[in-house]
Amino acid sequence: MNFSNLDTNLIKFIAISVVGLVIVFTIVFYVLKKVGKNPKNILPVNFAHRIKIPLILFIAALALRIGVASDVFNEKASKAIAHIGTLLFILSVTWFLIIFVKVLKASFVKKYDISVSDNLTARRVYTQFSILERVVVFLIIVCAIGVALMSFESIRSIGVSFLTSAGIAGIIIGFSAQKALGTLLAGIQIAITQPIRLDDVVIVEGEWGRIEEITLTYVVVKIWDKRRLVVPTPYFIEKPFQNWTRNSAEILGTVFIYTDFQVEVDKLRTELTRLLEGSDLWDGQVNVLQVTDARERVMEIRALMSSKDSSISWDLRVYVREKLIEFIQKNYPDSLPRTRIALKEEPKGVDTNNDE
Repeated sequence: MNFSNLDTNLIKFIAISVVGLVIVFTIVFYVLKKVGKNPKNILPVNFAHRIKIPLILFIAALALRIGVASDVFNEKASKAIAHIGTLLFILSVTWFLIIFVKVLKASFVKKYDISVSDNLTARRVYTQFSILERVVVFLIIVCAIGVALMSFESIRSIGVSFLTSAGIAGIIIGFSAQKALGTLLAGIQIAITQPIRLDDVVIVEGEWGRIEEITLTYVVVKIWDKRRLVVPTPYFIEKPFQNWTRNSAEILGTVFIYTDFQVEVDKLRTELTRLLEGSDLWDGQVNVLQVTDARERVMEIRALMSSKDSSISWDLRVYVREKLIEFIQKNYPDSLPRTRIALKEEPKGVDTNNDE
């Protein structure tokens, strides 16, 4: 390759640009890395590494634009290089904005601990900022693509020539994308009204689980047996569902016991109190045992108890049910459910045989 034909100014520009890019990048990267080490700053610890690639693209875009402004390139290449610099600038700024949105979200939610038992406020904040983050990132990307496409003169001219048919096309696209737009709007509505939040306990389609992920288009429910139920976001706007932790994680648990009518209810009530007071699963609030139904063969007894959340309530109900049955077996075995048969005694002297 013959380097003698290259312009001296171009060679100087390339050398200065490479050296300047390395120096500027090194200085900025070092400063951001030092600032990120201080936990009091808004910047996360790995912020310098996350911003490394867009920073290089931004410095390269500035170098190309400076070269075009300095008439280093010939007239034919200057236009193409200026366009490349513009695209790099748009890409780097978009990348910066997305990182900034993520950092801003992380700085807000880090004050809230979602792992604690009473995490209602934390779940509300996490849900709101997670969905809003996706909305803002989506809008930034759409705007960036629009600006990048408008930088092409050919696309601008095509847009002008087809302006008259844009109205019809917009109507067709609007009808075809109606469901998709409705799904996106449902995601935004969930972020604002918050009928569900992250880690909420819900019953959806007859399945008990926790809200694991909320996006603009779908919600992931982690079912108790570790399956995942993926539900479109409009479901939580249009259809009824159960949310056990909407205002509080506290919940009442019920246990039904079916016994014979001879059982002593007061003794069962005393035993229930003893079981609850000796268990760490009970929160000390509700302790009720009542006869809720009397059928032809059995008596229905309901034990009502409270606990901190639904998971603990499940364990408490299982514990109380087992112990109450065990108590009846040991102390009142004759009071277990039974089927009665009455035998009628025939009068003496009556011949029951009809043999002739």
